[in-house]
Amino acid sequence: MRQEKQMQLERSMKSRHLYMLSIGGVIGTGLFLNTGYIINQSGYGGALLAFLFGGLLLYLVMTCLGELAVRMPETGAFQVYASKYIGPASGFTVGWVYWLGSATTAGVEFTAAGMLMKRWFPHTGVWIWCAIFIALLFLLNALTTKGFAEAEYWFAGIKVVAVILFIIIGCGAIFGWIHMDGRAAPFLSHFTAGNLFPAGISIVFVTMMNVVFSYQGSELIGIAAGESENPEKHIPKAIRNVLVRIFVFYIASVVILSAIFPAKELGVLQSPFVSLFDMVGIPFAADIMNFVILTALLSVGNSCLYASTRLLWSLSHSGMAPKVFGKLSKRGVPMASLILTMIFSLLSLLTSVYAADTVYIALSSISGIAVTIAWMSIALSQYNFRKQFLREGGKVSDLKFATPLYPFLPILCLILCTVFLIFPAFDAAQRASLFYGLGFVVVCYIYYYFQYGRKKKRVSNDN
Repeated sequence: MRQEKQMQLERSMKSRHLYMLSIGGVIGTGLFLNTGYIINQSGYGGALLAFLFGGLLLYLVMTCLGELAVRMPETGAFQVYASKYIGPASGFTVGWVYWLGSATTAGVEFTAAGMLMKRWFPHTGVWIWCAIFIALLFLLNALTTKGFAEAEYWFAGIKVVAVILFIIIGCGAIFGWIHMDGRAAPFLSHFTAGNLFPAGISIVFVTMMNVVFSYQGSELIGIAAGESENPEKHIPKAIRNVLVRIFVFYIASVVILSAIFPAKELGVLQSPFVSLFDMVGIPFAADIMNFVILTALLSVGNSCLYASTRLLWSLSHSGMAPKVFGKLSKRGVPMASLILTMIFSLLSLLTSVYAADTVYIALSSISGIAVTIAWMSIALSQYNFRKQFLREGGKVSDLKFATPLYPFLPILCLILCTVFLIFPAFDAAQRASLFYGLGFVVVCYIYYYFQYGRKKKRVSNDN
């Protein structure tokens, strides 16, 4: 009995933990740094259109995930669903691809946090801060799940308050209620100047992988469902709240940044959020905002470590990863999974060799590709699950949470994800990441066939 308990994760997450974990996992690098890069690349109208497209895709994914997670609250979430409703090889591939993407995202957050530290320590290498933050988050993740969830709850709360303050101050700066040093109130002149799509409409689709990366983390609801006290009640509520707030936060932030800054001033090395607080002249406001953003980035990195270690634990229990990754410490933490994930996150230390902004774009593209593949698996799993559920005599009214407009929504989700995967091939900065990401998918399928498929075939023939 004791041994069985040690093999299972505890259901210790409350509703507030689940909600703030999911929303906190999205408010990080994607919002505070990536929005500036996307506006720079695609223009004001292009950035707004890209995030609107991303919001639509996010809605499709979350409604599909909600049906599956409420019906089957599993720690492995979409990896488990893909194994059951698409095929074991797909479950294996989705699990490892998402683990790769989530661990890479943690590295992206470390890189971005290191870049923010340049404000206070301009002569200290980014890689030094990456190493320090990796060590700190390792210690935090080594705590109990409840301790991690409680810490993440407060981290996420700080981020939400910071974004709300930014929206209020940004609106004041746009309409002249708050004075900006060296700039007149812009009102909405950037949107009325007729230069909304300086690089054309096609660039919107090229930058979509960065938008997907920005929205990444919302699917943590599915992974955390396995450690939630009451998933049937908490997951639908969390999904509804997260969709509304994430969409509002991102769209409002893009509009404010577009209204205040010329597109060419924005990039990834300096957070435009901090730049705005610098201009409004509130004492120490920019430094406080820089600290809040730093906290936000580390919070997302923390969430990514949580997700990837739980997914690796689930893969182990599915027989798709070495058994050592399925063991729990006395505190109920998959320590072996955590250690491997942290080692992989050391990719962020590449910033000591290459330019930090170049590494950032490459890593974020890899993460975006990985999460897009995971989102595709969620949509296809929901489509196949509902089809099987109805064929076996089930009724939609029996589902505690049902994806609306079936089968249109999951099919549309698959189409959009496919389109967004194609366009990075037309961007030199993302092309290599796309080929590496898709190449890794092919390698996973081939490896599964030789390592597991042939073994199962031999067992079947022996019987």
